[in-house]
Amino acid sequence: MIRKTVKIEQPDATAKIFGSFDSNASLIEAHFGVTLRNRANGDGDSILIEGADEEKVSAALQCIRYLLELAPKTDVISDQSVQYAIDMIVGGQGNELRAMGDDCICVTAKGKPIKAKTVGQGQYVEAIRKNTIVLGVGPAGTGKTFLAVAMAVKALREKQISRIILTRPAIEAGEKLGFLPGDLQSKIDPYLRPLYDALYEMLGVDTYQKLVEKGTIEIAPLAYMRGRTLDDSFIILDEAQNATPEQMKMFLTRLGFNSKAVVTGDLTQTDLPRGQKSGLSAAVKILEGIDDIAIHVFNERDVVRHRLVQKIIKAYEKYDREQLRRENERAERRYRAAKKPLADEEKRGR
Repeated sequence: MIRKTVKIEQPDATAKIFGSFDSNASLIEAHFGVTLRNRANGDGDSILIEGADEEKVSAALQCIRYLLELAPKTDVISDQSVQYAIDMIVGGQGNELRAMGDDCICVTAKGKPIKAKTVGQGQYVEAIRKNTIVLGVGPAGTGKTFLAVAMAVKALREKQISRIILTRPAIEAGEKLGFLPGDLQSKIDPYLRPLYDALYEMLGVDTYQKLVEKGTIEIAPLAYMRGRTLDDSFIILDEAQNATPEQMKMFLTRLGFNSKAVVTGDLTQTDLPRGQKSGLSAAVKILEGIDDIAIHVFNERDVVRHRLVQKIIKAYEKYDREQLRRENERAERRYRAAKKPLADEEKRGR
C-alpha cells in the first residue's frame, strides 16, 4: 500500500478540500482509486492518501496540493473545480494549474472578485491584456463574453479608455425582427441581453444606466458601427460567428487610437443563411500570425457552466466528426462510381 501525507496549516482548508458531505473527496477517490483520510493532531490537520498504484497516489497528491492552494482564494471549492483539476492532471497538464486563481480581473457591484477559473480562461485574459485585438473562439459557457466585459470594465475603472462599446450582429435566428413588438430598440434588445446581463453584474443597474446616459457605455447592433472611427475605446463584438466576412472587415477597421477590440464567437453555432460564410471563421485564418493580434481557442474543459454542458459539447463534436466521416465516405463512393465507367471504356478502347 502506497501512502502519502499532505500537511494542512490553514484552519478551514480541510473542510473546503473534502467538500460538503465529502463530495470532493469522493470524486478524487473514484478517479484515482485512492482513499483519503483526515488526520488531526496537535500540529494541525493532515490528509493521508492511500492507494495500491504509486502513479495514481502521486496524481491524487498533486490534486490535493492544488486544492490546498485554491482554498484561501475562495469560500467554497466546488465539485466543478475538483473535476477540472482531475481532468488537467489526467491530461498531463497538472503543472499549468499553479498559474490559476491569482489574478483578480475586477470586482462586481456586489463585491465578488472575478478571476479566471480555468487555464484557458487565464490565457485568454492575458491575451487581452497584451494585445490590441483578440479573437476568442470556443463553445458556449467558456466565459468568452463575460471575461471580455470584465476586462473592459477594469480598463474603464483604471481610466485606460474612456468608453466601452459592445455590439452583436442582429441575426434573425428562427424569427423575424418585424414580428417582434415595439420600436427598433425593443426589437434588438433580446439580441443584446447577454451583454446587458454582464454589465449589470459588473457595475450594478444604476451605475450602468448612468454610464449609458453619459455615452460612456454604448450597446448597439453591428450595422451601427459602419462609418465610425472608435478612439480611446474598448470594443467587444459578441456572437461574431454570425457576422459576414464583409461585416467583420468593417468592424475590425473601425479601430482607432488607444483602443482595444475583443471578438468572441462559437463557430459551431452559426445562424447565417445556408451557404453564407462566417466572418469569424475567415478572420481566424486571415489574421493568424499578425503581430498584436491574438487568436485564443477554448475547448470543453474551459466550460464553467453545469458539467453536463461539457458532456453535451463532446457529444455534438463526436456526432459532427461521425457525420463528416460518413460524408467523406459517400463522396469517395461517388467518385469511384463515376470513375469506373471511364476505366471500363478505356479498357475496351485498348
